[in-house]
Amino acid sequence: MEIQGKSFIVTGGASGLGEGTARMLAANGGKVVIADMNEERGQQVAQEIGGVFVKANVADEADGRKVVEAALGLGKLMGLVNCAGIAPAEKIVGKKGPHSLELFQKVITVNLIGSFNMMRLAAEAMSANEPEATGERGVMISTASVAAFEGQIGQVAYSASKGGVVGMTLPIARDLARTGIRNMTIAPGIMGTPMLFGMPQEVQDSLAAMVPFPSRLGRPEDFAKLAKHIIENDLLNGEVIRLDGAIRMGMK
Repeated sequence: MEIQGKSFIVTGGASGLGEGTARMLAANGGKVVIADMNEERGQQVAQEIGGVFVKANVADEADGRKVVEAALGLGKLMGLVNCAGIAPAEKIVGKKGPHSLELFQKVITVNLIGSFNMMRLAAEAMSANEPEATGERGVMISTASVAAFEGQIGQVAYSASKGGVVGMTLPIARDLARTGIRNMTIAPGIMGTPMLFGMPQEVQDSLAAMVPFPSRLGRPEDFAKLAKHIIENDLLNGEVIRLDGAIRMGMK
């Protein structure tokens, strides 16, 4: 599949991994819709890359449909990259009592239900496409985390949500195989995102030192490079790819 001239949706595209992916797609001739709750930053990034911004709660059906409609307005919708997500930390039982049920539900709603909502709506639109020469009608990429496999202390909600994203990968690929829509997931390790850059430098350095090789934080462009390869390589389907420098997370 060629990116040039195609329409793509990037959720969480106002910052971090999503922003890096949106910029990569635009640099390669893609038409990008950024879906995010951060209106000011989302508008700025969209303007810089010649894309469109839609303020959207990815877990809301009406908002999701608005995002898809905006993408269809740009051309043939051929890709969705799910990067929207949150990562609060709380133990199942802490000093203040049991894990907040409201917080657990929120993390599942944004990270898992939000990803599924956008996938089902984008896949519906893509299924109407004329197939490419490869037989493809589209490709979807979701963002999990190494926490799906090695969740640390305080990551029960986050790990559950990302484990759900991993668990959806193969069955959705199988559901859509006859339609010609591929489905993949990237599981990043320790990535240099705005949330992490808000931590003290010594904490950032300590986290980077945990990565066997290369011993550095992952960058949005690392994620974007892999997303580009997935989009262009039609044999990649139904798989989760770790992007982590060989790190395996400890308890904390």
